[in-house]
Amino acid sequence: MTTPALAPTDDLRAPTARRGRERAPHKPGQSRFGVMSVVSIVILVVMAALWLIPFLWSLATSFKSEADAAATPQTWLPAGGFTLDAYRAILDQGNIPTWLFNSLFTSIVITLIVVATSALVAYAFSRLDFRGKKWLYVATIASIIVPPQVLIVPLFYQMLAFNMVDTYWGIILPQAIAPAMVFVLKKFFDQVPIELEDAARVDGAGRIRVFFTILLPLSRPILGAVSIFVFIGAWNNFLWPFIVTNDASLLTLPVGLQTIKSAYGIQYAQNMAAAILAALPLILVFLFFQRQIIKGISTTGFGGQ
Repeated sequence: MTTPALAPTDDLRAPTARRGRERAPHKPGQSRFGVMSVVSIVILVVMAALWLIPFLWSLATSFKSEADAAATPQTWLPAGGFTLDAYRAILDQGNIPTWLFNSLFTSIVITLIVVATSALVAYAFSRLDFRGKKWLYVATIASIIVPPQVLIVPLFYQMLAFNMVDTYWGIILPQAIAPAMVFVLKKFFDQVPIELEDAARVDGAGRIRVFFTILLPLSRPILGAVSIFVFIGAWNNFLWPFIVTNDASLLTLPVGLQTIKSAYGIQYAQNMAAAILAALPLILVFLFFQRQIIKGISTTGFGGQ
């Protein structure tokens, strides 16, 4: 019995299907990694090294004795071996648990207030039409370029008038306004299709319900990124908590660590140990939420999308 011949269409279709499943061959002299890809990788490696080497040096110094930390020439491996003396001295001299709680509490409250108010203001600028909207938005953007140090004196007198010096609210309220976050959230809200809101409003949803049930769920990546940026800024803020607090029980971690500096010269190992303790929570936050940060940046329009 002879096998029936394939139809002409089958003969043509079979090689085409096989070719579709196979990768297109590279042209002669063409590499999968272009020149720009290699240059980009090299630049990223150099930038990572520029950040990582100082951090590793600080980490190594924090585990040295004061004699090894001040010795010349400096070496990565100390002659006396690594020790925890610098960390023990920091923990013995300072009230680390209280300062850590103060930093966490104030940073979390500041983050919640900034995200809530910035989202509402950004939604108003993005979706509502009202008199003076253009000039109010211009004033909001212009306030981004005002250095915070310029506002230190009037803010302090304001907190003094409201009897908020040496209180948690005195630390929190002046940091609860973030015009830059309003700008970032507005950029994101502008990209959300207005048709989604129109469909909800046709079904009877009000403006507030549309905001909470449609816009906020779609904004989770950018809200997460904004929250992390605000938290890091509040955690690292040294100047304002230093000015507005005198009570040792209200000091934040960056301020409190500065109060235990030795009066007998520079203690290099202790300084580095204090810096590592202050930066460790932020490093953990970034490691756990780095995807959220990258995704939030890419959805604002600054990531090339």
